[in-house]
Amino acid sequence: MLSSARSAVSVTGLAQSVLRPSVGKCGVFAANGRMLICRRMGNQPPFNQPNDPNGPGGLPRFSGPTTMMRLPHTPHGDATGLDACFLGAPMDWGTSNRPGSRFGPRSVRCESSVLRPFNTSTGAAPFESLQVGDIGDVPVNPYNLLKSVQLIEDFASKLGKCRPLSIGGDHTVTLPILRALAKTHGKMALLHIDAHSDTESSMFGEQVTHGTTFYRACQEGLIDPQLSTQIGLRGGDYGPKDYEWTKEQGFHMVWASECWHTSLSPLMNTVRERVGSCPVYLSFDIDALDPSIAPGTGTPEIGGLTTPQALEIIRGARGLNVVGCDLVEVSPPFDVSSMTALIGANLLFEMLCILPGVKYY
Repeated sequence: MLSSARSAVSVTGLAQSVLRPSVGKCGVFAANGRMLICRRMGNQPPFNQPNDPNGPGGLPRFSGPTTMMRLPHTPHGDATGLDACFLGAPMDWGTSNRPGSRFGPRSVRCESSVLRPFNTSTGAAPFESLQVGDIGDVPVNPYNLLKSVQLIEDFASKLGKCRPLSIGGDHTVTLPILRALAKTHGKMALLHIDAHSDTESSMFGEQVTHGTTFYRACQEGLIDPQLSTQIGLRGGDYGPKDYEWTKEQGFHMVWASECWHTSLSPLMNTVRERVGSCPVYLSFDIDALDPSIAPGTGTPEIGGLTTPQALEIIRGARGLNVVGCDLVEVSPPFDVSSMTALIGANLLFEMLCILPGVKYY
């Protein structure tokens, strides 16, 4: 039911917005104390909609709430009634080189205001078939890495069957999210796009860092390496045996040099065959892309993937049972143009478009 126009919904950023009932082209937009709901009117779908600058009550792209795609914000991480949700994990105290990805969620959300809800290239219309919202940021502790990891796990454990699209943060944030999802989905296949395998057993004596995430995930039985693929690996190592453990576990490791000057669509055919019906977690480290394209990251490596290849990988995951995704390691201080964050926002939208249940035209 429609609640009073006095109901307020907090918005990611510095301000709060009071949502008032208004009529738009999707029907009646109502403030119900949780989020802005697009009620059914005629044959229009009853799903949350990004703010349309050309619709009634529309705002210019440079204004409005700084949520992902200016979607309704659900406070306190409440994913009730959502099929998919964007969440921020603004933590970078697991990084080994350049910090700054704590600002990633805010920057990616800001740049996402230019995105449109229909994917013209693929025909995907996620907002016509899924209930999607932005559930805000995990309240991490900036003085305690392990406590922050636990806070992220606790936050993600409340999602139930809602599929998270998480915005990092460094790659440490993926581990607690995998721990949370494993409680619902069991062991998952990993589709990991990254310049680094992140399978170190420890770094400086610490077992939980952005470079140990998938070693820990394997050891804890969260992912099945025999069904997992890592794409875009490159950069120097400390010795010829650095990847020995990773290979022994059965990871399908695809080096960036194998991807140069070629389409990755055939590779994704192999990935789909390898995974089958197993639940899949997709983790995209922005440093998988060449730093000439995405310089705003903590550990850049030359010779990386291109954005068309990134699109081929994500779009190639359509049809898989993707139960969660993340986009990590965007470090805004190292890219004054914000182009890295813009790319990250686009890739997150592409991930939303390949989730199960999305309508295609």
